Amino acid sequence: MEQDDYTSPIPEKFLWRDWAANAEGMTGDRLLEFVNDELFYTLKSMSAPVDTNPRGFVVKEAFSDAFNYMKNGTLLRQVINKLNEIDFTDTNERHLFGDIYEQILRDLQSAGNAGEFYTPRAVTRFIVDRLDPKLGENVFDPSCGTGGFLTCSINHIKKNYKPTRSEQFDTFQKQFHGVEKKQLPHLLCITNMMLHGIEVPSQIRHDNTLNKPLSNWDSDINVIATNPPFGGTEEDGIEKNFPAELQTRETADLFLQLIIEVLDPGSETKSGGRAGVVLPDGTLFGEGVKTKIKKLLTEECNLHTIVRLPNGVFNPYTSIKTNILFFTKGKPTKDVWFYEHPYPEGVKNYSKTKPMKFDEFKEEIEWWGNEEDGFASRVENNHAWKVSIDEIIARNFNLDIKNPYQGEVVNHDPDELLAAYQQQQQEITALRNQLKGILGDALKSSVAGVVEPVVEEVK
Repeated sequence: MEQDDYTSPIPEKFLWRDWAANAEGMTGDRLLEFVNDELFYTLKSMSAPVDTNPRGFVVKEAFSDAFNYMKNGTLLRQVINKLNEIDFTDTNERHLFGDIYEQILRDLQSAGNAGEFYTPRAVTRFIVDRLDPKLGENVFDPSCGTGGFLTCSINHIKKNYKPTRSEQFDTFQKQFHGVEKKQLPHLLCITNMMLHGIEVPSQIRHDNTLNKPLSNWDSDINVIATNPPFGGTEEDGIEKNFPAELQTRETADLFLQLIIEVLDPGSETKSGGRAGVVLPDGTLFGEGVKTKIKKLLTEECNLHTIVRLPNGVFNPYTSIKTNILFFTKGKPTKDVWFYEHPYPEGVKNYSKTKPMKFDEFKEEIEWWGNEEDGFASRVENNHAWKVSIDEIIARNFNLDIKNPYQGEVVNHDPDELLAAYQQQQQEITALRNQLKGILGDALKSSVAGVVEPVVEEVK
């Protein structure tokens, strides 16, 4: 409506108003044939360069691996007619539709799928709140899923920095970036971004972030908030995109390297890029390549805070213990602050019906302080303690450092003992799968006579 020369990226024949808006329009087999053989095929194969036709690019990307799974054309018509009842020009209805969509995402997340552990809302909001992304900063999630971190960042900037002027609005539209490997989460993320006010989310790519040499990435990202997939291994050849001494097939290790690389290193007048990353305990105590990555992290970034989350945060799909690593690129680490997040009073574990809440982070937020003065206001307490980089080096970069203010608690509660047993079994299974991958690499490498680095990693 605002552009006199606007041209729809979608051919007229395939616009919703042409084929779907009429409640008495085509249905049954004719509708199925049109959707499967014409609509989907055309939108997948349309020519839409991202630089000259970004809206068309979004359409093409969204449909690239999409298929219609409905087999009954009459039922499909009923679904279409239901959607026609929504008035997208009405603000109230758009908000209601957004609420429905958010509920669909929550239901999908609580179901769990293929080892993907979607981040609880409380954790997402806490990370974004602490990173404080600002208007104009490049915000990136390299494994964005359905867009939880990105939409939380959008809401944060809208609330705190209020982009209102035309040039501010244009900047706001282009500052969010993400990559998602799987088609369904990518499509959901695209929709989620649109519902949160990003009109043309062409910066959300359908791709494998790791399928690109590390040296080809630019170091210009200001903020990264992410929960990369962990416990899995990448396909053969992906590790070749990384430096020889840091090559591994463990997904979380590769993502951590990439995050360090793409953050803006800063300068004397400008602070470097900052990140909040969810990682499992295995990253903290792991050796071999993991040690080298942690050494790289502390040399190139200020790893200023590790928030140790309790068991069950990612229930119901895993009870693996996780941590949030906060770091800023450009200056080496001198001290690492640890904060052990406690269960709220009366809570022994989290569940699908009783998840973690953002209010629980109130104490961390009050304790946090300011990075500009080196977190001078921070003090040690029953949940917080500081460890020097010299001690970490002496520990061979083992960051699995226990709370010195909390003694070992002997627990005889049967329910909690069973939960702990189940968690240990999951961790053993994950370690067994990781060992299988390492041994598989060793067998392949032995053919080429380069087994020593892999054996070192097994040790």
